[in-house]
Amino acid sequence: MWFLLTAQDVIDLHDEVLNPGELVGLAKDKSIEAAIGRVDWRINYGAVNDEFDLAAAYVVAIAQAHAFNDANKRTAFAALDTLLAGNGIVVTWQVKEVGDIIIDVAQGNVDEDQLARWLREHVV
Repeated sequence: MWFLLTAQDVIDLHDEVLNPGELVGLAKDKSIEAAIGRVDWRINYGAVNDEFDLAAAYVVAIAQAHAFNDANKRTAFAALDTLLAGNGIVVTWQVKEVGDIIIDVAQGNVDEDQLARWLREHVV
């Protein structure tokens, strides 16, 4: 059984990555619960095969939901790092490289399958 994140876990991660003076809270008419529900659906219907699929599903859901007023991409990265570590995979990230891939995810240029593949290739 995998280590998973709840919507509250993601909110807590978001609050941790915010810098002083940045906008707090959820964006109007956005739902982090819906984003996490998308991941739960993928798990329940067999679309997640390993920890890398799982992490990619969370990153895409969080980064593309734009559920927070600020720090959506940083929250997606924090979720990625937390999920992999919680599932026994500790990574020393190349900051620019992982930042670039998360930006591409947020912009819709990289999908879940591509991100999962990238993770498998870059995580030792």
